[in-house]
Amino acid sequence: MDLATLLGIISAFGLVFYAILSSSGLGIFIDVASVFIVIGGTLGVTLITFPLGDVIGVIKVVMNVFFVRTSQAGKVIPTLVDFSGKARRDGILALESVTKDLSDKFLSKGIQLAVDGLEPRAITDILEKEIEYVEERHGKGAETFATMGTISPAMGLIGTLVGLVQMLQNLSDPDSIGPSMAVALLTTFYGAILANMLFLPISGKLRVRHKEEILGMKLMLEGILSISVGDNPRTLEAKLESFVPPSQRKAVE
Repeated sequence: MDLATLLGIISAFGLVFYAILSSSGLGIFIDVASVFIVIGGTLGVTLITFPLGDVIGVIKVVMNVFFVRTSQAGKVIPTLVDFSGKARRDGILALESVTKDLSDKFLSKGIQLAVDGLEPRAITDILEKEIEYVEERHGKGAETFATMGTISPAMGLIGTLVGLVQMLQNLSDPDSIGPSMAVALLTTFYGAILANMLFLPISGKLRVRHKEEILGMKLMLEGILSISVGDNPRTLEAKLESFVPPSQRKAVE
């Protein structure tokens, strides 16, 4: 599980709950009608905005946020340098056996294209199209959560307006004004919590993970092209190190 995500959730929600419990009971912050308005309304509007398949796919995306660890693009550099040396020493066909053992499908596909003798331009076109499709797929998850982060405060405001209308209908009973106002404000509270402590942070984490993965794919593309044209392993290493910060370059060395 991603430690940063876990610590963030515990600290954010934990401090809010601590503040609530230290000054009053948790019970006054629970209202079923407000929950239905905010959560039900957010899900409903999200379904209007996106196809059903994309909304259902959000569940899998959430798993990526919690259980996929941050990857460093520089970790693949030694592998590519080793492939480059083997290709120069034994020929490009010598890499055909290693493609089956690679866990990264993008790298395996690229090496296989080079082994098959495709021109660098053709390899670039195929792999760049692959990167483009990955960007499109991953962008949907982040966009969905960003939209939910926009919708939930609006639904909270709608719930507040509903509560205020109901409160104004009972102005003849002063004792009901305070509780009715508290319930009306709870929907805004729920909307703000969901947007700023759940939906928008998840969207941000997905965008960060997406950039990391795309950077790694571009690094691998550059390495595959260098291998296909027979670049010197040290030249290849110098090219690929430009993709990563100095701290990761030291780790590679």
